[in-house]
Amino acid sequence: MANHKSALKRARQNTVRHLRNKSVKTRVKSVVKNVRQAVSDNLQDTVAQELNVAKSVIDRAAKKGTIHKRTAARKISRLSKLVNSISA
Repeated sequence: MANHKSALKRARQNTVRHLRNKSVKTRVKSVVKNVRQAVSDNLQDTVAQELNVAKSVIDRAAKKGTIHKRTAARKISRLSKLVNSISA
């Protein structure tokens, strides 16, 4: 365990950030799963709404620095491509 005052503070910050990042990543995984589930169930009206929610959550995660901006762009691109494939 850390002994210096600054190291103790850094350990506390790491714990808080770990929990925050974990919840954000879990939220991203959940919304991606919701979009994929709507696509597999072929729910045309729900898919567009789920995709918009997913885009928002993924962009917010990238903005906070939890995931990289290119990872966010890739996830959004793949979800959009999936959604467009069922509507075509």
